[in-house]
Amino acid sequence: MPSKADPLNDAELAAYEAQRDLAAELLRSVREMKAGKTEVVLSLAVEARLRTGLSQSQFAALLGVSVRTLQGWEQGRKQPSGAARTLLTIARTNPKALLAVADK
Repeated sequence: MPSKADPLNDAELAAYEAQRDLAAELLRSVREMKAGKTEVVLSLAVEARLRTGLSQSQFAALLGVSVRTLQGWEQGRKQPSGAARTLLTIARTNPKALLAVADK
């Protein structure tokens, strides 16, 4: 199977799908969830907000976006633009820096 970086062509995708056992994959996934072998992956927006300790409304106001926009980012329905993505990265890596700006 090619890596995630290598997209499958139509023939490769058809061959891959033909050999899959979806029922077995689903059963394996349910067993992993029951055994606690799952991993929660947080979006950049969720991780950044949690590191600041702010509520959604507080964090949205700090970034200058609506709560609805922040929720879209957190739920993966929308992707932040370049400038917003940069602010989220700063909040994730150095939340004190972003909070210091908010206090001024």
